[in-house]
Amino acid sequence: MNETINNNKDWQNLPSGDTADMKTLASCVTKLDSLGYTTQFKAGEGFLQSLSTEKQFRPEEVHIVNFYRFEGASSPEDNAILYAIRTKDGEMGTLTDAYGAYSDTELTTFIQEVEKIQKKVDPETPMGDL
Repeated sequence: MNETINNNKDWQNLPSGDTADMKTLASCVTKLDSLGYTTQFKAGEGFLQSLSTEKQFRPEEVHIVNFYRFEGASSPEDNAILYAIRTKDGEMGTLTDAYGAYSDTELTTFIQEVEKIQKKVDPETPMGDL
């Protein structure tokens, strides 16, 4: 797929965390799945891997479309962040991590690299082949 994602507009197609069906992690995953974000991803050392296709993606091949934070009512261990992700070849899915002291260091490092790349992109300019 050679579709261009505009950093300003792609996230507008996703609901905010304020809607009723986006209040819990499970309901948010279900909603994103219904919008085509069906792949589950996992982070490796310097790459993101699709659990569906087993393809690996470098930070420059990944676009974070949106993210959602969830705070546990009783314990910091319940804090989670859900990323809605689109890859260079058009694969769309989610990636979940704890945040704070319980976060996965490989995943945190990978996400920081993706965010650095995305910050360098002019919001008025499409993101190349992404």
